[in-house]
Amino acid sequence: MKKKLLAMMLVTAMSLSLVACGGGSDSEGAGASGEKAESTGVSITIFNTKSEIQDQFVEMAEEYSAATGVDVEVYYSSDTVAAHLATRYSANDPYTISMVDAKDVYSLGEEHAIDLSDEEWVANTDYAISVGGKVLGFPVCIEARGVMYNATAIEAITGEEFNPDDYKTLDAFQGLLDQLVAGGMETPTGIMKEDWSMGAHYLAQVYEEQSDVEAFITSLHGGSADLANNEKWNSLMDTFDTLMKYNYAAGSPVAAEREVSEQKLAEGEIAFMFGGNWDWAMINAYDYSEKMGMMPVPQNTSDGSNEKLVGGGSKYFMIDSSDNTSAEQQQAAKDFLHWLVFDEAGNKFLTEDCALVPAYSNINADALDPLSISVKAYADGGNLIENYNYLPDDHYSINGASFQKYLAGQVDRAGLAAEIESYWSSTTPVEH
Repeated sequence: MKKKLLAMMLVTAMSLSLVACGGGSDSEGAGASGEKAESTGVSITIFNTKSEIQDQFVEMAEEYSAATGVDVEVYYSSDTVAAHLATRYSANDPYTISMVDAKDVYSLGEEHAIDLSDEEWVANTDYAISVGGKVLGFPVCIEARGVMYNATAIEAITGEEFNPDDYKTLDAFQGLLDQLVAGGMETPTGIMKEDWSMGAHYLAQVYEEQSDVEAFITSLHGGSADLANNEKWNSLMDTFDTLMKYNYAAGSPVAAEREVSEQKLAEGEIAFMFGGNWDWAMINAYDYSEKMGMMPVPQNTSDGSNEKLVGGGSKYFMIDSSDNTSAEQQQAAKDFLHWLVFDEAGNKFLTEDCALVPAYSNINADALDPLSISVKAYADGGNLIENYNYLPDDHYSINGASFQKYLAGQVDRAGLAAEIESYWSSTTPVEH
């Protein structure tokens, strides 16, 4: 009964605000009574690529449909985004709105997305993607990666308030790990063995911290890079080795289940693990500590990279531009994006229901989870290293598998570097 009441209240809020903001005649069928709006005859589809918020999206679609009279259906697929959309395009059955990665906006946007340059929300974000002078990508959220920490567990041993700024160097960080071990936390770190975590996230930071990322990627493609002697490679691998040394699953690291690692971090059995604010979707299922957050990857460096997370706009909506999507559907899709940014219920869906860091300056984010609060603080302070958005689709699976071999002790650092160089010299650059 309580859930039904909350849903009715949300429908009512949507109805009132959509009418107030002048969402168009199609939106005005929903009155203040909370009753289901008369159908507009317009249907839109949304392709979601974030599995952790699919349930929230489906529930929102039902409530949004009831409030506006626009029928909304949400679909999810774990397939590679470009490959999945290619099948829809070839079948002349595109989604009205597709959630894609940044590189997909660059590769697919000109042919498949409408121009959103005149939309009101463009002025409220620094993360929209433009191609050929047209805004084609609506940023869904900001995401960032670094080292997640459980301050409650740390402070229980040290007896002092944890300040991540005190441990930005690897030397200081290792000193803290030794202190935690001496205080009874035998294995204070965890490592997610998933190929995407190591191949798409940790390894990518080696590229993103280069002084000239494009030149470095070009040298990898051309076979002239010397990864084994690259300063950033060795700096980040020194940190990875430290995480391995104190890993709770060191005896069988590639057998560690992500759910177990997330639970150990949430409940304070371990204190640190590399990841991103998206991990909160799993952490919040456990008896988590209140004092948690994210910090930059500790490194013995003087260039400031150990004072920043890596991140930025993450996931983008594109609206289909083909003849298979009518002008009415395109307008309904625009109205939905407007609702996300300027309506209180849309804001709540992003920040509270989905626990996403908003990419828009006008959205209040006081209700964010602890990891996302950290990300927003770094973003607001201009302390994010920009994502490199042009990794080939098979980058994380192939290089992630190589990283798993390293994690398992089946290859040394030089061997891992050689495998990564071999991958890059045999792959096709992503056009951008």
